[in-house]
Amino acid sequence: MSTIEPLGIKKLEAIHYYVHDLERSRRFYTEKLDFAEIGGSGPELEAAAKQRSAIFQAGECLVVCSSPLGEGGRASRFLRKHPDGVGTLVFEVEDIERTFKLLESRGGTPIDEIQRATDAGGEFASFSITTPFGDTTFRFVERNGYRALFPGAVHYTEPRGGKNRLALERFDHVTSNFQTMAPALLWMEHVCGFERFWSIEFHTSDVDESATHGSGLKSAVMWDRQSGVKFANNEPYRPFFKASQINIFNEEHRGDGIQHAAMTTRDILACVREMRARGVSFMPTPQAYYDMLPERIQRLGIKQIDEEVSVLRELEILVDGDRDRSYMLQIFLKESAGTHADREAGPFFYEIIQRKGDQGFGGGNFRALFESIERTQKAEGAA
Repeated sequence: MSTIEPLGIKKLEAIHYYVHDLERSRRFYTEKLDFAEIGGSGPELEAAAKQRSAIFQAGECLVVCSSPLGEGGRASRFLRKHPDGVGTLVFEVEDIERTFKLLESRGGTPIDEIQRATDAGGEFASFSITTPFGDTTFRFVERNGYRALFPGAVHYTEPRGGKNRLALERFDHVTSNFQTMAPALLWMEHVCGFERFWSIEFHTSDVDESATHGSGLKSAVMWDRQSGVKFANNEPYRPFFKASQINIFNEEHRGDGIQHAAMTTRDILACVREMRARGVSFMPTPQAYYDMLPERIQRLGIKQIDEEVSVLRELEILVDGDRDRSYMLQIFLKESAGTHADREAGPFFYEIIQRKGDQGFGGGNFRALFESIERTQKAEGAA
């Protein structure tokens, strides 16, 4: 257990996603994922930041999508180096001054001083820091009655678009891929005060002398004990380092970065049915996974689940857990480049998860996911 003073994080508030095509993102979030569009950037902010933003919300999940307006803005700089991707994670904190002092005293690198603003509701304060997550920054915000999501945001009187009929709730975790993750793990521990939560390493197939291909990884999950915010972190695993889908992500993203974000739902069966009806594409799961599932449930010690295996097979939902009646259900959307048939849409994707007592990360499902990604990459000629 860490003895480092926590940063006072309350929650992961929002993901800031930089995109080439804002209208395409608007259609994806409001039509496919049933998010409501609750606002966007005002004209003054757009002129100053040189980017246009839209704010989407489902439950507590907030996604800000920004596209460049000419050169010189943050979105433009990010997209010159990368395809569409997550450029900022926004965390709400209890005391912005304390968070700033703690981070700076431990070797954190603030990008700016604390910035303050007020509106009719109250006060807002924020600052950003660089991270080992490639070009992704962390932004910390403190709210004291402030109504807008950020200074310069304009919120609609009535939300537009979706109604969250998928029953999405909150961000469960964020997963990042690195060429080498040790620096990021040390930074999260010694600068941010996070603790080691879980780890795994494997290949998609048993490696023997005759093996010529495989996708391996090492993964470690760090968490902020106070808020429960979790970060899963991956690196490629030899002997097929270059063939690892972690390395392929790094090549497609053109650097380290955030691979996916997981959102919880109250009812994953209804959620996935509705998403499939809306034309959402998912990572495929081999049917053999479900042939073996009843035996695997017993082996894991879960013993019994509420869902019918035939329904899970139909929807291609994965199951994992580690003790009696404690399990989780999860499914992974197809990456954005495949969803939009555009390489510059990037390799980021979402995970949908329903926790039924288990707080792990589906270690048994990692292999199924990575084999699925590997098959997709082979079919598309990436591996």
